[in-house]
Amino acid sequence: MQSIENIQQPIGSGFDAGSTTDEVIKGIDLNGKTAIVTGGYAGLGLETVKTFVKAGATVIVPVRDKAKAIANLQGIGNVTIEEMDLMDPVSINDFAGKFLAAGQPLHLLINNAGIMWSPLIRDSRGNESQFSTNHLGHFQLTARLWPALRNAGGARVINVSSWGHHYSPFHFEDPNFEHREYETLLGYGQSKTANILFTRELDIRGKAFGVRSFTLHPGAIVDTDMKRLLSKEKLMELGIYDKDGHTIYDAAKGLKTIPQGASTIVWCATSPKLDNIGGVYCENNEVATIDENGNDNTNRNSLNLHGVMPYAIDPESAKRLWMMSEQMTATTFDI
Repeated sequence: MQSIENIQQPIGSGFDAGSTTDEVIKGIDLNGKTAIVTGGYAGLGLETVKTFVKAGATVIVPVRDKAKAIANLQGIGNVTIEEMDLMDPVSINDFAGKFLAAGQPLHLLINNAGIMWSPLIRDSRGNESQFSTNHLGHFQLTARLWPALRNAGGARVINVSSWGHHYSPFHFEDPNFEHREYETLLGYGQSKTANILFTRELDIRGKAFGVRSFTLHPGAIVDTDMKRLLSKEKLMELGIYDKDGHTIYDAAKGLKTIPQGASTIVWCATSPKLDNIGGVYCENNEVATIDENGNDNTNRNSLNLHGVMPYAIDPESAKRLWMMSEQMTATTFDI
């Protein structure tokens, strides 16, 4: 078995930071394939749904805001909307149960929905909201949908992470900020590290059944909810707005349009060049390198962070998080 260090390196995808969803899906036929895309009614998720449908897939979109989903998905064929809230374990089980009852295989599971810049909010189990939404909800959903993934005869699970995982390793002793001061970016960072650790362990356990898993950083996509969540001044400070308050688009720095940002999601989900590997972190439509300088933050900001932190692909941490996630979601991931 190849180690993650050996496969966590570029493979010559033929695409780059500026590539779009239309470019990476060209020549890919998804007729007969079924996909589930969380958060598939806005931003990157909506672009992913549109791309899959154009390639022939049937797509199910679990939604928390049904009215918004109906409005945003109007006119797109082969899409079914079902209600689900990633912070509500009962609704996750209900959604998965309904899908399994239909008896159809699941070829693509895109765990895309997420929150950022959240104040300290806890779910019904007491878990911090970013950890709950970004990781625990998706862990439970994937576990419940496992029979359909296994029965697909070849499936991929894509966990959308972020360069934000550089902000924090996973804090096993206090993931819910019960004994340390809450800082929103630390909460976000550890949830994105959790996405990567989950991907690694899921790929190890799932590949014998033809289920491979990938994770990625899509880019800093300002044309999503970021504009709503951050002030103009903060966006200028982050280098996303220029001095006149206009959006900067520079794919090389990660400042991408929505079709550029969603392209790495689509590439991870469909590229034949990834058929024989898995468990890797990708960016800019390519397998990323390991960031060995990640602990040196001199002259570093979100626009020059590249690669995956070693702590996010640590095998023992991945196993430990898997067991903790089963306990925290009261879910047995029976592979």
